[in-house]
Amino acid sequence: MLGCRALMSQHWGMTGVTISFACRALSAALMLGSLAACTPGLQRNPLADEVAPSPNFGPRRVSLVVLHHTSSSNYESALRTLRDPQREVSAHYLIGRDGRVIQLVDESERAWHAGRSRWGAITDVNAASIGIELDNNGVEPFPAVQMNALFRLLGDLRARHRLTPLAFLGHADVAPGRKVDPSAMFPWRDLAQHGFGLWCDAPPPAPAGFDVLLGLQALGYDLAAPDAAADAFALHYGAPQAGLAAIDPALLACLVQQARAVPTP
Repeated sequence: MLGCRALMSQHWGMTGVTISFACRALSAALMLGSLAACTPGLQRNPLADEVAPSPNFGPRRVSLVVLHHTSSSNYESALRTLRDPQREVSAHYLIGRDGRVIQLVDESERAWHAGRSRWGAITDVNAASIGIELDNNGVEPFPAVQMNALFRLLGDLRARHRLTPLAFLGHADVAPGRKVDPSAMFPWRDLAQHGFGLWCDAPPPAPAGFDVLLGLQALGYDLAAPDAAADAFALHYGAPQAGLAAIDPALLACLVQQARAVPTP
């Protein structure tokens, strides 16, 4: 405070109690400014009488990555849709057929990609997820160059957000009966081999009395429409899509067991 006192005395002619009060006010202002500098993006509401930034905040917690296909015939069309204010749809990333990765929304922000959706206890999937659109018309294979770009991006997201294999889902998984992307052409098995999801090639018999509804629920599927949930499960894991009656209990039980073995991040 000696520097402050000297400044007040030499340049403003203050003395005694006035200097002490002025220096305390200056110190408080500097502290407030320091907090404001540590609070990027704080926009003042015109109705607020003052701004007093708090350091007690953090970014939203990303716990899911939701994969989509664009249903577009080309990359440019998909990009126009994702940037059109009238369409009100977006994603954090778009990956072209040529492997080009375009970021559209900051990861700290809520992209509008999942719509009405649910996974386990998460009822606002947009608020908890990163959305990735893959440029694909829904009936074609996903090119190797595109998948390699996806693997690199998923690896980066997994490391930075500390995600487990359980975090990587399709739009159909979180919106059963409403969405069917990515399509049956999507190589979920390859993703699981890279640590992005689960897979079970040769499941042992399901335990006696295994309940498929409880199994679907344990993985995270919304059971509001059980047959739709079963078909979303089948789409993801390469099984026939014919409702709840067609689910292979052995496959489902194997995946539930794998999910339970995944450590908490």
